[in-house]
Amino acid sequence: MIVKTLLLAKPRGFCAGVDRAIDVVNLALKLSPGPVYVRKEIVHNVHVVNELRARGAIFVDELDEVPDGATVIFSAHGVSPEVRARAAARGLKVIDATCPLVTKVHHEAIRYAAEGRPIVLVGHEGHDEVVGTMGHAPQHIQLIGSTQEAETLRVADPDRVAVITQTTLSLDDTSATIDVLKRRFPRIIAPARDDICYATQNRQLAVKALAQEAPVILVIGSRNSSNSNRLAEVARDAGARAYLLDDVSQLDTAWLEGAECVGITAGASAPEYLVEEVVRFFQTQGVRDIREVQAIREEVHFALPPELVRDRDSLAGEDSDR
Repeated sequence: MIVKTLLLAKPRGFCAGVDRAIDVVNLALKLSPGPVYVRKEIVHNVHVVNELRARGAIFVDELDEVPDGATVIFSAHGVSPEVRARAAARGLKVIDATCPLVTKVHHEAIRYAAEGRPIVLVGHEGHDEVVGTMGHAPQHIQLIGSTQEAETLRVADPDRVAVITQTTLSLDDTSATIDVLKRRFPRIIAPARDDICYATQNRQLAVKALAQEAPVILVIGSRNSSNSNRLAEVARDAGARAYLLDDVSQLDTAWLEGAECVGITAGASAPEYLVEEVVRFFQTQGVRDIREVQAIREEVHFALPPELVRDRDSLAGEDSDR
C-alpha cells in the first residue's frame, strides 16, 4: 500500500434529520413505559439500527406487527396518510420522526394535488421516502427516475405540471431530469433548487472537492442508503474510483492500488465513529498526512416532535413535584 495522504470530506456523516430521528428513538426508549416499536429502519444504516435494537427498540416492517395501543415511531423517510390512519384506528401512540425536509415535499404534493395539477415525482421506485410521498396524492403523482423516462412521460394536462423530488438524489442527475421536463413542459412548476435536501447537496459538493485530489474515494454507508449510493456515483462521475462500505471490515486494500491519496466521506446516516475506524486503519499502515477538505459549513438543527417534547416536559414536571 502506497497511500500517503488521507482527505476527509467536510461535511460528512449525520445530517440534522438523522440526528433528530436517532434522538427521537433514544428519548422514546427513556420515556415510554412499554416497548417502543419503529416502523421500517429509522434511518438506512445497519450500525445505527443494530445499536438502537440493542437498546430495546423493536423494528418492524408494518403496523400489523405492533400490538394495539403500543408506541410506534415513524422513520425519518416519512409515511403515507393511509399508514397514519391505520395507526390511529389501532389506537397506537405515534411519534413522528419524519425529516422536516421530507415533510416539506409532502406538503408540496398535497398543495399541487389540491390545485388539480399532474405531479411528477423524481425518485427511486420502492424507496421508503418515495412510497410515503406518493401516498399523499396517489391519483395525481407519476414517478420517474431518469432523463429517458422524462423524455417519454405523458401527462393529462401538459400546461399544469408540477415536479417534486426525493430528497436524497444526485443533484446533477436530478437537475438533468428536470431540465428535460422543463423543455417538454415549458409551464411546469419546479422548486427553485429542487427538493434535494441541503445535507445531500453539501455532501455531494464535498465529494467533488475530494475527487479533485484523491483518485480513490471511500464512502462509508449502507447499501440501502440512497444518499450514500449517490455519493459514490458523484465521485465516479468526477473521475475517482469510489467504493461503498459499511465499515472498516469491508475495506479491500486492492481498491487502493496505485493511489497515494485517498478520500473518505460518509453518508448522512453513517455515524462518525465508522469514519474514525477507517482512519485508524490507515494510521496503522503508517499514514500520517490526514486533512479535512471543507466544502461548506453546516449549522442546521431540527426540533424534536412536539408529542415527544410534551412527554419529556411532563415527566420532568412530575420529577420536580416529588
